[in-house]
Amino acid sequence: MAAPATSPPASANLRRIVAASLIGTTVEWYDFFLYGSAAALVFNKLFFPGSDPLVGTLLSFLTYAVGFAARPLGALVFGHYGDRLGRKKLLVLSLLLMGGATFAIGLLPTHATVGTAAPVLLTALRLVQGFALGGEWGGAVLLVSEHGDARRRGFWASWPQTGAPAGQLLATGVLSVMTALLSDAAFTSWGWRVPFLLSGVLVIVGLWVRLSVDESPVFRAALARAEARRAEGAALERMPLVAVLRHHWRDVLIAMGARMAENISYYVITAFVLVYATSHTGLSQQTALNAVLIASALHFAVIPAWGALSDRIGRRPVYLLGAAGVGVWAFPFFALVDSHHFGPLLLAVSVGLVFHGAMYAPQAAFFAEMFATRMRYSGASIGAQFSSVAAGAPAPLIATALLADYDSPTPIALYVIAAALLTLLAVGVARETRSRDLTAVDGNAVEGNAVAGEGRTAGPDGGASSAVPSGGA
Repeated sequence: MAAPATSPPASANLRRIVAASLIGTTVEWYDFFLYGSAAALVFNKLFFPGSDPLVGTLLSFLTYAVGFAARPLGALVFGHYGDRLGRKKLLVLSLLLMGGATFAIGLLPTHATVGTAAPVLLTALRLVQGFALGGEWGGAVLLVSEHGDARRRGFWASWPQTGAPAGQLLATGVLSVMTALLSDAAFTSWGWRVPFLLSGVLVIVGLWVRLSVDESPVFRAALARAEARRAEGAALERMPLVAVLRHHWRDVLIAMGARMAENISYYVITAFVLVYATSHTGLSQQTALNAVLIASALHFAVIPAWGALSDRIGRRPVYLLGAAGVGVWAFPFFALVDSHHFGPLLLAVSVGLVFHGAMYAPQAAFFAEMFATRMRYSGASIGAQFSSVAAGAPAPLIATALLADYDSPTPIALYVIAAALLTLLAVGVARETRSRDLTAVDGNAVEGNAVAGEGRTAGPDGGASSAVPSGGA
């Protein structure tokens, strides 16, 4: 049987696991964010011509939101098979699906060539992207969480989270280079396709690294225990989804609430800001892209630091700080962008992403520690991705609509503040998970020392049963 996750693995092996998860998530988020940036900059002209510019942007962001609608389905499918077959196999599949869809977008004909078939094809490929990403996140963070040293789980598990700013950095950087080198006409004609086609190269690199790592030892041990119970004639395990909804429904709700401020603030800060800065304040596309590019580099740097802090003081305090921060920063954010200068715009995006990192960094370990091993992929993915339909999916759309209706950033700032309050409530009622042992999930085992003190034990199928609410809600 594999060694418990509480024993630190060999540093070289752990670094390889972290690298595999980071590279894979970077590629996936590159593909996903590239679409968001292109939706803000060119898709309104290429796939929805003839509309008012702001209406065209709304329609473009609507196809962007469709990708989020597919993420819960991806969470269900990948979570189920990830808990049954293992994390690694499903991560390879998610990378292939995402990369293939992104590459195909780079080959799509536009509305001028095939008419209404163009936005239909674009939407279909966006659905594939969302489905793949719905399964990617949970597997990537669990692969690291279940390999890593429990004492530094927050730090190590935060590295796959840096794939988001790394992907944003890469996507925005490539677009920034293309817009700098090409005229507006050339970029709109063919230059926008190049970043999408580059995804094919990135997928090959990601697959090469991801195929070189081993399956999670925590999952292998749990699978061996389940097979031993079946051999002894024990009752069949429930489907992971059923077990999650029975034993961890409070944790799922807490995870969904925790994601609201994190998800909404991120897409307002990085995607909607491109629309606001160019259409409302008159800044150039290049200026807005450069601000997001530099701020994403800072975001990448602070996430591991926030993750390490969560190992010292707990997941909840760091998460609560981030949620409060984005709420307080909402009005100063738009005031700085409205200055019409690059420096204040950069400060607005940078501070916003630093606060966002305080939520995003501990999130991986926090969500992983909520669920038992044989339902962890399903639980973490469902909690994370179902909330994205109500949070990240409509965020740029709602922000753009509010701007169109009120011609003011005030309603948008209030929207972000409302999300922050919801997240503060969800995380505030959650229990601290930092000391939980990911390996203690047998039917007769207590689920971690911290949970033992609360009287919470593992259920007969590896789930949690308790005399007290599992999430504190």
